[in-house]
Amino acid sequence: MTVRAGLAALALLGGLTGCGSASVPSPPSGVDELVIPTPSPDPADFVDTVDNPWFPLAPGTTWTYAVDDTTGEHPMTVTVEPGPEVAGVPTTARVSTERTEVVTDWFAQDDRGNVWWFGREGSWEAGVDGAEAGLAMAATPRVGDGYRPALAPGVSEDTATVTALDERVTVPAGTFETVLVDGRSELETGARTESSYAEGVGLVAEQVASGSYRSVRLESVEP
Repeated sequence: MTVRAGLAALALLGGLTGCGSASVPSPPSGVDELVIPTPSPDPADFVDTVDNPWFPLAPGTTWTYAVDDTTGEHPMTVTVEPGPEVAGVPTTARVSTERTEVVTDWFAQDDRGNVWWFGREGSWEAGVDGAEAGLAMAATPRVGDGYRPALAPGVSEDTATVTALDERVTVPAGTFETVLVDGRSELETGARTESSYAEGVGLVAEQVASGSYRSVRLESVEP
């Protein structure tokens, strides 16, 4: 996916083991009759907080990650703050700080518990220039679920598929049972990222499985 350290980027992690779940898959075109991406989100369908257990964005939380990429090893921190209203929907901002770069992504959760990606500051915004909000995390992920994390023509045209529900991932912060999401870029041929999300924590690992080398591993979550 395009989201750094989340839906909203990364060789397989040495700590990845396990096998996929036998859950009944949903059609690749969508999840639970949702229109993904959504061209006209209804503000009445959204709630004020993002508390999806696989993608929690609680104010005051700080995630610290160890990043290893072509520039070397360095830390990245992710924090949460109030976001702007996007396409009429109040959002929550996820702010990723890596060296001198700050990336701010906007998310909102609907009343069924699904988390939607509404844009990235300075890059794209749902409702502007044909961009539409996509699914960052389903309320109940299932193996085989396929969807678009976003649709911003020429900017973000990725697809994502839930490939496992019982992967075991070991990172500096500990060992977690995770949902593994396989993201593929339609704008960069062959680019593929695997992202692992732990219940109650969120993103714990991300790895570029093909494309430019990048590995992200969770070191700590506070509080």
